[in-house]
Amino acid sequence: MYETRYISVSSPDEAVAALKSSDDGKFLAGGMTLLPTMKQRLAAPDCVVDLAKCGLSGIKDLGQAVRIGAMTTHAEVANSEIIQAQLPAVASLAENIGDRQVRNRGTIGGSVANNDPSACYPAAVLALGGTIHTTKRDIAAEDFFVGLFETALEEDELITAISLPKSEKAAYAKAPSPASRYAMTGVFVAKFGDGIRLAVTGAGEDGVYRHKACEDALNASFNADALNDITISADGLMSDIHASAEFRAKLVLAMAKQAVAHC
Repeated sequence: MYETRYISVSSPDEAVAALKSSDDGKFLAGGMTLLPTMKQRLAAPDCVVDLAKCGLSGIKDLGQAVRIGAMTTHAEVANSEIIQAQLPAVASLAENIGDRQVRNRGTIGGSVANNDPSACYPAAVLALGGTIHTTKRDIAAEDFFVGLFETALEEDELITAISLPKSEKAAYAKAPSPASRYAMTGVFVAKFGDGIRLAVTGAGEDGVYRHKACEDALNASFNADALNDITISADGLMSDIHASAEFRAKLVLAMAKQAVAHC
């Protein structure tokens, strides 16, 4: 066993201060990633700062966008009347994350901060052109997701909320792993007045990304058949025990067509 301090805080400022007081501290949101990695000795923080009492949950309709507190659980997102009415694709996405236990503990902020390459939320945040609000600044989704398990967050920077603009149409489709329901490949498509945004998760070696060729085809004609002539390259896609890069390339196109068809 290794020694780890547990600290419960009541505000974002307290959380940041507690993390700064440690040598290798970690914020604890839902614990869906941190606790398993600690159990497997893949992470050994000297301090765990629990965010549960920081007041960072809740959902607000801001008119042009919806603001979701970082500690809002997947189940709360899925069951929110605001999300269901204004961002139904996000509600559907949240409803199909993991299992019931994961949905009742996992948080949107934790998922986005971890930037797991197979997580669902990053695709929605990137495709909708969301903004990540932190204790220091506001970060556009385009600048936030840096690479595999990497974000623009600084070590002592905490996500407080995420704002997602409302789109004319949107949908998410994923090919889930049979065991974990993580996205082997997931595609979120959003139609705005000024164009289409399409983001892919679960497939790229560098994590979530936008697919320009698909966007261009859908900007010309927003229907699934517009993607018939698109060829998805396996270059830069992941290969693992679940699927090869070549198979993921086929899944990207299949999920993109499915998402568009569901809009």
